[in-house]
Amino acid sequence: MAHRTRLEHDSLGELQVPAEALYGAQTQRAVQNFPISGLPMPRDFIRALGLVKAAAAEVNAGLGHLPKGAAAAIRSAALQVAAGDLDGQFPVDVFQTGSGTSSNMNANEVIASLASRGQKKPVHANDQVNMGQSSNDVVPTAIQVAAVLACRERLLPALKHLRATIDKRARGLGKVVKTGRTHLMDAMPLTLAQELGAWSAQLASGTERIQDSLKRMQRLPIGGTAVGTGINADPRFGKRVAAALSRLSGARFVQADNLFEGIASQDAAVELSGQLNVLAVALMKIGNDLRWMNSGPLAGLGEIELPALQPGSSIMPGKVNPVIPEAACMVCAQVMGNHTTVTVAGASGNFQLNVMLPVIAHNLLQSIGLLANVSRLLANTAIAGFAVRGDRLEQALGRNPILVTALNPVIGYEKAAAIAKRAYREGRPVLDVAREATGLPEKKLRELLDPAALAKGGIHGKPGGGAG
Repeated sequence: MAHRTRLEHDSLGELQVPAEALYGAQTQRAVQNFPISGLPMPRDFIRALGLVKAAAAEVNAGLGHLPKGAAAAIRSAALQVAAGDLDGQFPVDVFQTGSGTSSNMNANEVIASLASRGQKKPVHANDQVNMGQSSNDVVPTAIQVAAVLACRERLLPALKHLRATIDKRARGLGKVVKTGRTHLMDAMPLTLAQELGAWSAQLASGTERIQDSLKRMQRLPIGGTAVGTGINADPRFGKRVAAALSRLSGARFVQADNLFEGIASQDAAVELSGQLNVLAVALMKIGNDLRWMNSGPLAGLGEIELPALQPGSSIMPGKVNPVIPEAACMVCAQVMGNHTTVTVAGASGNFQLNVMLPVIAHNLLQSIGLLANVSRLLANTAIAGFAVRGDRLEQALGRNPILVTALNPVIGYEKAAAIAKRAYREGRPVLDVAREATGLPEKKLRELLDPAALAKGGIHGKPGGGAG
């Protein structure tokens, strides 16, 4: 059955558009021109685009450039776009014109159609919805607004939750001592609380990096219009739109000091993507630590037991896999790839305009969303749910030849090395071999080789010194 259409026109001529569509000819041309991925622009971007259009209408009315009735209708329709009520009306592919003009006009046409209802005179997509704007300043502005809000509302709270969950588990594991590992080989002991504390510190640093990057993302190029000169925009427009966006979103936005920079480059987006990449590195480290600690249960380390969430094999009955850390590591790999894309895209501007804006929006916002979701999943399932296998920790500690490091200040490195090698070769505890080889009293040796004391650092368990 043939779909019903209606005839629309733009500056290139007439075009058939689906009868039920709120968009017009320019959006339909983009749908026909870019049948590439089937991926529409991200929800966060469409939300931000709606907020920009609502703020622009409000400001243009306040400046006396737009009739109040039309402005109110535009604002109302734009807020429906922002709310997600009309996402089905945004079919343009991510891989489109590099300025994002197709998506900007998609929004202009949808908002104009809605705003025209009940108006004596139709609202014009270019002359009124897009008043004082260009795709070249609107799309970068929408990317920045979307990223700031996604970080503030989802990613940063998720990181805070993950870190709080880690810290809570650590508080209960301060007396649980385990074998440390460097180069995946046995090393000096530490507590589980210390190990988890390193994860928490990584997340704290990652949070600080992201928060610092957001300062640059909050400086919007709106008001620069086509190339940064602000042609066809009231000189007061950009600052007022940034203030209106602040009121609408609850985040603080300002107009950028240099509008040419904000349109010609995407350095702030590349910076934020880079900090997301660092966070992905940290989360992959945490995910892989969890996988190693959970490995086994018999032939691996077997230090912890992650929650059993699903059967782990279609052929090996009883097998259970660390699926949450695995999913987290895959997210991290995706984010690292996204950052490469954003980096190349950020470098793909010539003169006064970056021409890979849509793919920057897609990859940057996907990274934020993935990291937020997987951080909560790690917290609520893997971190909150793992059980400690104390027997395995104690067994490994007792046979750890590296404990002999504590004897260096007493008997010297070479004698200590000989004891370690013999203990490993004979499969015996270091304490037994050291008692035979040194002649030191057992009480003294137990004091020197106490794993809990060694986890505190320092010479003989006293902070402030130690062997190299």
